[in-house]
Amino acid sequence: MTTAIQTSTKELYAQAITELQEQFSIKNRLAAPRIAKVSLNMGVGRAIADNQILPVVTEHLTQLAGQRAVVTIAKKAVAQFRSREGNKIGCRVTLRGERMWSFLDKLIGLAIPRIKDFRGISPKGFDKQGNYSMGLTEQALFPEVTLEKIEHNQGLNITICIENTDPEKSLVLLKGLGMPFRER
Repeated sequence: MTTAIQTSTKELYAQAITELQEQFSIKNRLAAPRIAKVSLNMGVGRAIADNQILPVVTEHLTQLAGQRAVVTIAKKAVAQFRSREGNKIGCRVTLRGERMWSFLDKLIGLAIPRIKDFRGISPKGFDKQGNYSMGLTEQALFPEVTLEKIEHNQGLNITICIENTDPEKSLVLLKGLGMPFRER
């Protein structure tokens, strides 16, 4: 009986770095791009009108990330959104180290393939420094979230911060990790 051994994202990362060094002729391994952190953010505008939503959303983000989510507070008052300075309007988590790799494993291996009518991730999410940002329309894509407990769907913003790079190298690095980008 043979079992298929799935390669973790961290092992794929080491392979992608060596390929990047060869492709872009980077001599020093420390000069190659590296993933520094992953930031998760949920903006909950409905929390201004309904105070019961924010604790539920914070608990969902805590389950997804594996560490406690921090509630964010409005820095400015915006009349159109009925928000005042000091209102609780969302939650966020910054992942580093093993929790970051664990989340990337879940994102690439489980959540992205579950997206309905999926045709690939847009390669337009890179900024000038090579960081990649993407959004998911629902947190139910992750296996930690139980569908019975979800009363309302909430989106999730994901930013993968990559050091020592430009958008072209970041794209090659994330493709090496298995991110399914669509062709331009």
